Amino acid sequence: MMHPNKKRLRRSMMFLNCQKPSLIKDPYIYKPDSIMLDLEDAVAENQKDSARYSLYHALKEIDYRGVERVVRINGLDTPHWKEDIRVCVAGGADVIRIAKTESARDVHTVEEAVLAAEKEFGRPEGSTLLMAALESCRGVLRALEVCESSPRLIGIALSGGDYTKDLQTSISGTGVELMGARQQIVMAARAAGVQCWDTVFTNLDDMEGFRKETQMIKIMGFDGKSLVNPRQIRVVHEIFTPTEKEIIFAEKVVREIDEKKAMGIGVFTVDGKMIDIAFYDGAKRTLDLAKAAGLR
Repeated sequence: MMHPNKKRLRRSMMFLNCQKPSLIKDPYIYKPDSIMLDLEDAVAENQKDSARYSLYHALKEIDYRGVERVVRINGLDTPHWKEDIRVCVAGGADVIRIAKTESARDVHTVEEAVLAAEKEFGRPEGSTLLMAALESCRGVLRALEVCESSPRLIGIALSGGDYTKDLQTSISGTGVELMGARQQIVMAARAAGVQCWDTVFTNLDDMEGFRKETQMIKIMGFDGKSLVNPRQIRVVHEIFTPTEKEIIFAEKVVREIDEKKAMGIGVFTVDGKMIDIAFYDGAKRTLDLAKAAGLR
């Protein structure tokens, strides 16, 4: 049976440093779909224990008002990830993000530790979901393998900074260096029936560039974007939420296809556009997004 939250709306996933209680105490006021409580890169090496302490108490004591709580754990090549998982599960995190994922084996390793922690802390088995960050050429090339690795896996995310470093280039602002990885990730996610998220945009002074990049990755097929600042949430939600015009058209398409199919008619027009059964899934997805966003 599929976890009820596996397919929830995840347009925005905002990173927050677990080392700073002031950042993680009330991010729900900005209304992101998900928050990414970070134990990895944002936390200094000698502050990992204090960050876990803050994380545990935040998960147990703060009402995030429906905002999904994702935790990015430290990489499997560090001494920290096992204790990270125990704290995540004990605190009741919704999702654990696996850093630097390169294979299905990485997901299985984390999955085994999560299951053990669920048993240890009396949480329902299977209640902790997983997502995988692809941060290297090897990880991107194995995207489909990762996507199909576990029923707990909700999807995959691109980490552009580490990926371009592995590619021996850098973020240019044009998107050229990320195009291959982005398309590979979207195709793998769609083939496996999971979600996918784009990398962060770190230049907060270039909101127009951020808007253009978000529009592009929406067209490419991504489900949403990782964010570094609350200012970015409104733009992402605007782009990834269907407009009223799109919703009304989708409702017409679904209604007409249902009616015409029963009459044996395969091709017809809606608002002057030629429509057939191939449009059905897209229209249903638009309506599902509208419902998840509270518009229907």
